[in-house]
Amino acid sequence: MNTLDLAFAALSDPTRRRIIQRLTRGRTRVTDLALPFDMSLNAVSKHIKVLERSGLVRRERIGREHYLELRGKPMRDVARWISRYERFWNAKLDSLDEFLASQPDEPDKEQQP
Repeated sequence: MNTLDLAFAALSDPTRRRIIQRLTRGRTRVTDLALPFDMSLNAVSKHIKVLERSGLVRRERIGREHYLELRGKPMRDVARWISRYERFWNAKLDSLDEFLASQPDEPDKEQQP
């Protein structure tokens, strides 16, 4: 699986997206990260491992503590991939807008006597 596939697979889960969201505020300990989740530390660790394999998250060990931080490159790759399709849809919507603007106005049938 390539890195883009791994990133999309990792981001497909709402728990992992919440972990990513939390890590946008900065590096944190795994135990602190797990606190707001209604699941075991082991379950949160499984989600973290998926994020690590995708390259979205990096773990650093200092003594007995494990710290996590968000890595930017995989997120940039995802954003770059999505932006190509954003341009596609914007062009399609612009064409639709032009088509609708070129159509003659029709009177509302409900307002006719």
